Amino acid sequence: MITEIFPEKLSEGWLIIYIDDIIVCSKTWEEHMYRLSRVLTKIQSVNMKISLKKCHFGFKELKALGHLVSGLSLGIDKKKVAAVLLKPMPQNKKEVQSFLGFSGYYRQHIKDFTSIARPLYKLCDKDTVFGMTVDRVKAFESLRQALTTAPLLLIPDFKLPFKLYIDASGDELGSALHQVQIINDKHVEGPICFISRQIKPTEARYGASKIEFLCLVWALEKLNYFLEGCVFEVITDCTAVK
Repeated sequence: MITEIFPEKLSEGWLIIYIDDIIVCSKTWEEHMYRLSRVLTKIQSVNMKISLKKCHFGFKELKALGHLVSGLSLGIDKKKVAAVLLKPMPQNKKEVQSFLGFSGYYRQHIKDFTSIARPLYKLCDKDTVFGMTVDRVKAFESLRQALTTAPLLLIPDFKLPFKLYIDASGDELGSALHQVQIINDKHVEGPICFISRQIKPTEARYGASKIEFLCLVWALEKLNYFLEGCVFEVITDCTAVK
């Protein structure tokens, strides 16, 4: 395993490895050269071979795992989306499942993903007869639109406070994690990620206040890796939670 070759570098947080892809992250050019030298020296010491034609050095942004990644933001690879948009309306459950698998991979970019996609997920139930009804066609088109207009997600700065928006409406729990950062000398608030899930049958009996508290607890647990040890503000329209 490649990860076993770089344990100390992985623990330092600036090296990303996925299968046989290696990404070196740095804040300055000098730091990048130093870290790159450490990685290449280690590769040479274990007689590992790399393909230079597949290497990209010194880029401020790159495509990785279907995303466009930079030091400031995380976006969707538009070429990946364009290929899916060329496909026609699903003709069977397998094609619906394939589309949901693709769009679900980017759900952190899509606000209210669960409620938008619900008709298509219900269509995939074992006992549901296939048919693209009006609500399913609307869900399909809405997801395609959401993929093309998905916002860039900010790379979190853990020295700055976060804003945690929560909203329990209908039969869905939803939350958006935001942060205000200085971009091009201006204070800009942007999303870091969106999360959502369907309310469970046992939770559907909760009152409005209790379901909003449930949403808060769920969001805190789900986004713990962002929020633990950090300052953040919870924003909700529920008076009881305030």
